[in-house]
Amino acid sequence: MRKTISGFLPILIPALSLVVLLAAVFYMQPRAMSYTGLNLLFNLAVPIALATIAQMIIMAVNDLDLSMGTFVSFAACVTAVYMPQQPLVACMILLAAIGVYAVLGIIITLRDLPSIVVTLGMSFVWGGLAVLILPAPGGQAPVWLRALMIAKPPFVPMAIVASVVIAFLAHLIIMRSTFGVLVRGLGGNSRSVARAGWSVLALKGAAYALAAAFAVLAGMALVGLTTSADANIALRYTLLSIAGVILGGGEFVGGRVSPIGAVIGALTLTLAGSFLSFLRISPDWQIGAQGAILIIVLALRLVINRSSQQEKAS
Repeated sequence: MRKTISGFLPILIPALSLVVLLAAVFYMQPRAMSYTGLNLLFNLAVPIALATIAQMIIMAVNDLDLSMGTFVSFAACVTAVYMPQQPLVACMILLAAIGVYAVLGIIITLRDLPSIVVTLGMSFVWGGLAVLILPAPGGQAPVWLRALMIAKPPFVPMAIVASVVIAFLAHLIIMRSTFGVLVRGLGGNSRSVARAGWSVLALKGAAYALAAAFAVLAGMALVGLTTSADANIALRYTLLSIAGVILGGGEFVGGRVSPIGAVIGALTLTLAGSFLSFLRISPDWQIGAQGAILIIVLALRLVINRSSQQEKAS
């Protein structure tokens, strides 16, 4: 029984933090306990959840992507500028960007380069390309994308429904498929994966490509919500995605990640930011509140892990 509970702790802790924060929101603003209120609170949850899953895949192979925010911004600019009138061109550009990500994963592995340095350098590349495509804020969302993002399913807002779908699909890919097992195996022990006959280079490239695909979807979803784009529209997503993964029970090493926990972490960070915006509090305080939530949850996880280790020792 204890083993079963400990296995769900990476998800239970962020879920508890989300419930506590949501209860505080409802206590302070009872009007938020409605379809419209929930829709406002979780309005930007979908792109943040997608970016968090993208970062989680990179972290699953013991790497870290510091270009996530600029890449999502680049994808958003491509979507806003080319997708409405030239969808084929937009798709070709985005597919080429995913291919670049795959090559980056291969180069990082082949040359044994630190992913932090490589992705930090690529952040300037993606940022520059975004400025070239869209020098000033503008563009527009494709009609079909806008309709999808503002759809109103019954009972539960679209943001929550989409987040559940994202968590389910990511769980199937990362936790249930052979590919997901191999990706997590790279993070845990890449030599064992290689000895089993699998190509570490191919797996690393595929993992980076999959992460880029989720990041592209994050940029598209962001345009669908905001109806336009900006070269700096998602710069905060780099830190938010890392925080969401850690908040959701993921770790920097060992291939230990939780797709469901990562989405819950993204929802928690979105709720914190949305609620403070709802109260007209400065964005600087929003970042501080999100950081405080992360610290509290990490401290709680550390206490629980230490207590469980002491029980095993005794």
